[in-house]
Amino acid sequence: MDYPIVVEPEGVKIKSEKMEVDKMYYCIYQEKILLFYKEQNEMLNCYEIEEKDIVEEVKQSKSEDIEKILQMYIEKKNLD
Repeated sequence: MDYPIVVEPEGVKIKSEKMEVDKMYYCIYQEKILLFYKEQNEMLNCYEIEEKDIVEEVKQSKSEDIEKILQMYIEKKNLD
């Protein structure tokens, strides 16, 4: 299956019909992490993270496990 989030020079394109429910998708655009999440009722949520530390960590990560990186960042900064 093609990844439903596509970054292009003119912006981010979201193919919500290709998104699975309750699964997080992400991209990096303009030095920000954009998170997308589709709920059971087909509502699409978008979150933006612009913390330089975490953006760089995600960029350098070899894995696709952004949720783990985010969780570690939350624990490190005591944001729970």
